[in-house]
Amino acid sequence: VQLQASGGGLVQAGGSLRLSCATSGRTFSNNGVGWFRQAPGKEREFVATISTWTGDTRYADSVKGRFTISTNDAKNTVYLQMTSLKSEDTAVYYCSARAGRALSTYGYDYAYWGQGTLVTVSS
Repeated sequence: VQLQASGGGLVQAGGSLRLSCATSGRTFSNNGVGWFRQAPGKEREFVATISTWTGDTRYADSVKGRFTISTNDAKNTVYLQMTSLKSEDTAVYYCSARAGRALSTYGYDYAYWGQGTLVTVSS
């Protein structure tokens, strides 16, 4: 599974961005798709995940109520809508995919990873 993350950029605090994670050659049917992020000098952390089979979602407490993960009808793209961005959201954001319907917040459960897209929030 090849994943292509896009949509990062520079935004002011309080602004919004939408990240996209596209798969080529197949769809995200029966998969868990997650977003993780890694800030400079910090470990990678879980952000959000969605089951493309059930539509169930889960979020990190730090982004709950501000970020929304979703998939398109074709199930070949997963989005992360980010609103009310804060400086602490600055990081490289990675999308990832795993087989199976269960949600997971652990990076080691995901076998496929995109290349990352940089989000910079200026205060």
